[in-house]
Amino acid sequence: MRKTKILIAAIVLPLFLAGAWYIGRSDGGRGSSYRFVEVQRGDLQATVSATGSLNAVTTVQVGTQVSGQVAEIHVDFNDPVRKGQLIARIDPTLARQNVRDAEATVGRSRAEAEQARREFDRSKQLFDNEALSVSEYETAQYQLDVARANLASAELNLERARQNLSYTQIYAPIDGIVVERNVDVGQTVAASLSAPQLFLIANDLSQMQILASVDESDIGQIRQGQPVQFTVQAFPNEFFAGMVEQVRLQSTVQENVVNYTVVVGVDNRAGKLLPGMTATVDFEVQTAQNVLMVPNAALRFRPTPEMLAAAGASPGTTAPATRESAWARRPNGTSNGADSAAVRGRSNTATIWYVDAAGQLVTARVTTGISDGIMTEIDGPALREGMQVIAGVLQAGENGSNNPFNQEQPDRRARGGF
Repeated sequence: MRKTKILIAAIVLPLFLAGAWYIGRSDGGRGSSYRFVEVQRGDLQATVSATGSLNAVTTVQVGTQVSGQVAEIHVDFNDPVRKGQLIARIDPTLARQNVRDAEATVGRSRAEAEQARREFDRSKQLFDNEALSVSEYETAQYQLDVARANLASAELNLERARQNLSYTQIYAPIDGIVVERNVDVGQTVAASLSAPQLFLIANDLSQMQILASVDESDIGQIRQGQPVQFTVQAFPNEFFAGMVEQVRLQSTVQENVVNYTVVVGVDNRAGKLLPGMTATVDFEVQTAQNVLMVPNAALRFRPTPEMLAAAGASPGTTAPATRESAWARRPNGTSNGADSAAVRGRSNTATIWYVDAAGQLVTARVTTGISDGIMTEIDGPALREGMQVIAGVLQAGENGSNNPFNQEQPDRRARGGF
């Protein structure tokens, strides 16, 4: 009896193992020929991307109104300054000489005016006694008026010379930080045509702004008060928050594309952000919470007729999802405050493919909502969280070269992939 049991086991066990290997190979060949992705549930954001540069909210260019050689510099890069603080001095030698010359001119003009007044008094006395002609009297009066005018002009020139002397001392116009210093001691600056920039002072770097350039096709989705996330190259793995403060009406044209400048306010109390950094900005235009979503590749996948024939199935469809789906039936028909008409205007229908319990290829019609460029919101009666849907097929040779699903052309594989 014991020998009989051993003999039966010796015959049955190899047959069982061979059958299991064959079934596993067959099932594995069919299942693993597809690349599946999972229907997930979570929050989704639709964004508009743009780039811009970080700047201080207020910057002042400090120049000089007089020409001369820079004699002193009292501040350097990154130095904090207070309003009215002396930050530089232009050599005052020529300005002082101009003041002394103007003072001498005023003294001479004052003496001439005094002499003209005495001459006029004598002429008036003679004219009253009828000892002087009208012409001589008017001449004396004219000379007095000219002398007084010359004195006024000389006094004005003296005031201008003194003012120019005061301009040789450069003071900080605001409280802030020196961002740029463009001169050195001994350098000559000329203010004949325009005031040269000596320093650039930023008012307060704890509050900054991004000037982002947004394409005209996206500007309609940007509004004041809209939340913003952005990154900078210095901290590529860190996200910073901001808010739209202004959408400027002035447009610019770059390479035949119309762009508008959007001002984004940024809190920089941590001091990480620096002026001039390039920011990649994402404007949050729509949000959806606790929704089903799928990678975009699953919405692009289309099996070839050969794949359908090999699967022994025709593309039968489930009941199509209607446009008035769950995500469109949110309160007020909105997605976290987004305009319902805008949301419905962006909705569309698509087809996803999956393998049913019988191993057949079937489709499901779904309604698509917002997308973040990687995942897309979907809704339909056949959907459930964790559902495996097809996003593409494996390359030839990964699971047997005889499998008909591996015979697609490269362009077809790209069409069904990410």
